[in-house]
Amino acid sequence: MSLPPASLPWLAAHELRLAWRDTMAMMTGGRRVRLVGWIVGGGLIYGLMLVIAWFTLKPWVVAGPVIDKQALVLISGTGLLFWAVTLSQALEAVTRVYYGRSDLDLILSSPTSSDRLFAVRAGTVFLSTTALGALLISPIVLSLAIQDGPHWLSAFLVLVALAALSVAIAMAITRLLFRLVGPRRTRLAAQIVAGIVGAGFVIGIQAAAILSHDGFSRLAYFQSAEVIASAPAENSMLWIPARAALGEPLAATVLVGASLAILLLAVMLIAPSYGRLAASAAGATHVRSRRRLSNRTFTAVTQRQALRRKEWKLLQRDPWLLSQTLMQLLYLVPPALLLWINYGSGAGDGTFIVVVPVIVMASGQLAGGLAWLAISGEDAHDLVATAPLNSWTILRAKIEAVLAVIVAVLTPLLILVAVASWPMALICAACALAAAAASTAIQLWFRVVAKRSMFRRRQVASRAATLCEAFSSILWAATGALWAAGSILAIGPAMLALCILGSARLIAPRN
Repeated sequence: MSLPPASLPWLAAHELRLAWRDTMAMMTGGRRVRLVGWIVGGGLIYGLMLVIAWFTLKPWVVAGPVIDKQALVLISGTGLLFWAVTLSQALEAVTRVYYGRSDLDLILSSPTSSDRLFAVRAGTVFLSTTALGALLISPIVLSLAIQDGPHWLSAFLVLVALAALSVAIAMAITRLLFRLVGPRRTRLAAQIVAGIVGAGFVIGIQAAAILSHDGFSRLAYFQSAEVIASAPAENSMLWIPARAALGEPLAATVLVGASLAILLLAVMLIAPSYGRLAASAAGATHVRSRRRLSNRTFTAVTQRQALRRKEWKLLQRDPWLLSQTLMQLLYLVPPALLLWINYGSGAGDGTFIVVVPVIVMASGQLAGGLAWLAISGEDAHDLVATAPLNSWTILRAKIEAVLAVIVAVLTPLLILVAVASWPMALICAACALAAAAASTAIQLWFRVVAKRSMFRRRQVASRAATLCEAFSSILWAATGALWAAGSILAIGPAMLALCILGSARLIAPRN
């Protein structure tokens, strides 16, 4: 049975089909054989997560779960951490509804209601957010349901409520940004807000744990006596989400009903402006404003200097780079805070065992993303290739541009580490630069001609490159941790990291 064109079911089927194709493209890269690898590998990883959750929760279940104020605080705190990440993902997805689709001009020029289209796309974002959240929490929920009873399955209802509330808030924030900063700056502002929301709450709780001397663990902070004492009474309305997750039917019904009603109200209020804002966003993407005349005189520079400036400008102008890298930079705040708090309190080198690997890991991952944009994501590939320049000169300038950004990001943290202990600063700098150089080299060896818009799908191009980059960063982080601890075993991860790098060079395509 064919659906009437432009009807609500027809648009919903169209959106779900596009979402499915996008998911398959990110997973397989156009090669169906990779789907088998995803199914097998994903099944093994999910099984491992289920086993870990099972044995982690088993002592608590065997002892008999006691639903008191302490348990309510822990469940609510964990739920807030998860909801912050969910809200960040929803905000980025809603922003892509306005900016990330190239079919808006065609659809909005057809006799199709833009209100209906927005409602369908908001529903698609809601379903994708719910599905991703269910995949992440299902090992914990299933372990509890099997060991303690099916009432724990009501946690999925809480997930539905959190996803609906996240999408509603994300739509409201995006609409407010359009009004405050205009269509040209909304995408950038939304990425900043998404990064701050996603990492801000997690980092804030972790910073509070560090400041209260509860260590680096966020869950330990929720179990501290000060937090439990300052929490509301057990009969407070604030515990409705926690009680709904525990299987109380009334609390679950109230929470899900209220969240879905808020989402429906947000869609009804924002949908009438979707057509106008989407058209203005499309225009802001393609139309450049008039440049102001500059009074600066022309300065002669070398070829490599000009190429480096060009790469820095392209990185600065990349529309989706900020949201991909902002969280990585924000997650460096807790280690820096931990170092700052412990410095001067007589702490030994144990602090650096936490700080150094986090900085090294972030450096490797950030360098990999930037290197892909600079080397593979060159939109003017034909123009650069036909320039009267040596190919190695171009690649060298790209590598220097990427490493210069990494050095600029690391310098403030290394100065802070050097104030506490200059030998540790040297260790951190050596391992971080090694991880960044290794990730850049791997991206160079596995380089492909791709569009910058494929940045989110860069892992699909080569699983070997993705795995080599991840293992390299992990091994250099382990090297930094063991080196900071003064252990001679640091030689082991360093040698393995070099072996990974050599293996990447051997299996890289010869082009």
